[in-house]
Parts: sequence; structure tokens; C-alpha cells
Amino acid sequence: MTAPLLPASPRIALLGFSIECNRFAPVTERADFRCWLEGEAILADARSPAPVALAEMPGFVRAMDRAGPWQPRPVLLAMAEPNGPVDQAVFGAMMATWRQGLEALRGQVDGVYCVLHGAGLTTELDDPEGALQTLVRATLGEGVPLVCSYDLHANVSDGMVRDCDAFVGYRTNPHLDMRERGEESAALLRRLMAGERFHRAFRRLPIVAPSVSMLTSEGPYAEVINLGQARATAQGQRKIANVSVMGGFAYGDTPFNGFAIIVTGPDATACEALADELAKAAWERRGRFVAKLTSLREATERALTSEVPLCFADVADNPGGGGRGNTMYILEAFHKAGVQDAIVGIINDPVLAAEARNLGVGARFTARFNRGGPNGFSKPFEAPAVVQAISDGRLTGRRGIFAGTAMDLGTTAALRIGGIVVVVVSHRTQCADPAFLEHLGLDIAAARVVVVKSRGHFRGGFDEFFSSTRIVEVDVPGLTSPMLDRFEWKKLPRPVLPLDAEARWNAA
Repeated sequence: MTAPLLPASPRIALLGFSIECNRFAPVTERADFRCWLEGEAILADARSPAPVALAEMPGFVRAMDRAGPWQPRPVLLAMAEPNGPVDQAVFGAMMATWRQGLEALRGQVDGVYCVLHGAGLTTELDDPEGALQTLVRATLGEGVPLVCSYDLHANVSDGMVRDCDAFVGYRTNPHLDMRERGEESAALLRRLMAGERFHRAFRRLPIVAPSVSMLTSEGPYAEVINLGQARATAQGQRKIANVSVMGGFAYGDTPFNGFAIIVTGPDATACEALADELAKAAWERRGRFVAKLTSLREATERALTSEVPLCFADVADNPGGGGRGNTMYILEAFHKAGVQDAIVGIINDPVLAAEARNLGVGARFTARFNRGGPNGFSKPFEAPAVVQAISDGRLTGRRGIFAGTAMDLGTTAALRIGGIVVVVVSHRTQCADPAFLEHLGLDIAAARVVVVKSRGHFRGGFDEFFSSTRIVEVDVPGLTSPMLDRFEWKKLPRPVLPLDAEARWNAA
């Protein structure tokens, strides 16, 4: 029997829902989705020189454009900075838009591409991505190929694997391959539309890895990912189409948290065998998925005495994982100790940023951070300050995860507080790109100390200034602390490593 040919001008539905949700952070509202694109706006953004959306959709669209004629059918793409669970009413409105758009396309599309994160939550659902995939299947039918791309921090449910034809996860952390994964998704969808069918082998292990143990330049996570890619290359695309090794996102606190491996390809036997091999490889490395942080006391001492410039990562207050971006532990300690030639960025405090803008460059005043009073880990701090620079916060990312992306930090100010310049923004964002500091005239290369509120993505942006040996991950309180025993878990499957020494896993 002759396999069907790829349609001459395939009709592709485009959808997306991307947010990493921290169960312990405040609820996400409609206003938090600063990327909300409907219909043709998705294509206009994807084809623009500086898209608002992260790079998966632009990568997919441009790959399809290069491959030949096609007919995009864009519906809704919603993306937000990591935050708390999405208000169910907001997600319900999204589902209504997707449903209406998909119903209008029933019988009129040849394939579907979904940009998903995989660690989303709503105030009622543990698996909103799975709900969207189920909607696609129920509306368009089983015969329409569906390719979904996911962040490697996805907490992978059974439904997420079941209800797609190809599962594509990031391979890099920091995430520097989003565009490539969008391009790969386009290639896999074209294969599916031409008649190929893929098996998906899925393994989940009782490992909930601390965020700082999931870098892909080196370490246990990198080793498992690299092994998977080497095996896939050796076997070839006719057996293995994709290998996705998903570290997960602990703070999602879902019933399906856990280190996950999904192998997609035409050869079911090869996929299952490779999934087994990679699961065993991950389990053999289980003792290395731990957090090793530096105390605030030691970090302060190193900031004062180091003979080489250092970058201090406030991994516990990472807006890229739902942190508020405004805890004062490191700033207050470094200021009290008299640390000099330092830059701290970026602090989320719209009230303070607006005050600095109204006062103007050169103004001297008392900078009051978190002036609304204590709010969880975000406690007040005040110190004499001088307004050094102000901006509207609109820029294009230069390096790393935000490279080429249109960014809006809101009203932004650089405040000099003693020997420290503090960058204050109005839109909560992790400090992952040097441009967030440089656009205010700050010289990162001249600083002895740089403090970033980011868990790991700063490594992809600031690597031109700091090698890994000059990065210090500081142990302070916060909503994204890698010290997982400090949280009250409600839905996390137990026992799991590293929380429970008795956790066990056996290959089937």
C-alpha cells in the first residue's frame, strides 16, 4: 500500500499555552499574560525581527516558511512569566477561544502544532496542558497529527504523552535551543502528515531534582541527555525521531512530578529499549541530584575578599520559577558589610521604580523597598540612594534565553546605594540577560560583584563575563529555594529522591 503524500500546501493549526507554575506563588491573572496573541497576530509576531513570544513558535513558523507553501491556521498563543496557578476563569476563557477556533477548523486542517510548557497549573487543574491536548483530540479527531513542544521542566502526565503524536522537549538548560525545537517540531509534523506514525515510550522515575542540579553543560542531567542524543544519532531517524529527557519542576507539586523520559520514533522496539536504558542511567546517577549552595555569610565574605569578579545567584528568589524577585537577604547583607563595585539586578518594585523616575536622575532620597510591609519572604529594606539612571524598560534581549526577544521591564531605575548599584524594575522578570543592566549604562565587566535574581538562565546570558567557577549560588529563603525539604508538599508523589532516602525504582 502506498503511503500518503504530504499535502502540497498543508493546513496547520497553531496554538500555545506556556507558563511554569509554582504551587506556592500567588495566583496568575489575565494581566500577567503579557504575551497573548490571537489569530494572525501569532504569525505577525513569529515573523517579526524581535518577537514577543519565546522562540518555539517563531522557529516553527520560519521552518515551515522555508519548507514550502503552507496554510497557517493560528488560534491563540498565551505565555506568561513563571508564577502561581492560573486563575481557572482565565484558563477557561482560553479554552473557550481554543475550542471555538478548533471547531471552526474541524475537517479543514492537516496538522496541529502546540507550544506548551508542561509545568502549568490552574486553581482547579493539575494538568492544563493535558486538558488542551484532549480538547484538540476531541475536536479534530485522532487522525490529525499533533506535535507538542515542551520545556524540559515539564511535569509529564500520562495524558500529555498519550494525546500527541510527537513529544519534543528542550535539550538545554539554560534554554538556548527553543528555536531549534520549534524547527524540529515542524520537521516531525511534516513527516507525520506524509504518513509516518510514531511510537512514544515513556518512563517516569521517583526523582524530583533540585533546580540547580539540572544544568546541561555538565553533571548528571547533562550525561543522561547526551547519552540519549548519542544513541538516537547512532540508530538514525528511521528508528528514533526524538529523545526528550525531562527534569521536571518540583514547585508544581503535582501527582506526576518526577524525572521523565519520552522516546518518540517509528520503531517501537527501539524506542522502548532506549527509554529503559536512559531510565537506568538516570537512576544510577540519583545520588548526584542534590543542591549544594553557599551560605549567605560565606557569600558575603567572598564578595568582600575575592581577587576575581564573582557572580552571585539568588536562586531562591528566581522570577523564572515563580519567585517574587524582591527579597532583600543578599542586598541587605552586602550593603551592611560594605561590599563595593557591585551591581544587583533585578529587583521587582514598581512603586520604588516610579518614585525614582519622578525624582529624576541625580536625586538623593531614601529608597524604601517592599514598603507595603512583610509579605512572605519579601521584607522591607531601606537605605540612602541616588538615582543613577532611568528608562522605560523596553529593549531587545541580547543573549541567552531572551536573545532577540522584545522585552518590557516597565519603568526601570538604577539606584546607587553605597557601593552597590541596584536595578529596580516594574515587571517581574528574571535577570537572565546582560541587556537588562547594560541599557542603563552599567558596565558589567567593570564590576567586582554582580548579583542576579535567576536560577540558571543567567548562565546563558552572562557567560561572557563569568565562567562557572566564578558563579556562587547562595542559600537564602525564597519561593524557589532548591532546598526542597523546606516546603510543605501536598501532591508530590512520595517517596521521591532527594526528599526520601527510601525511594525505590525498578526497571520493568
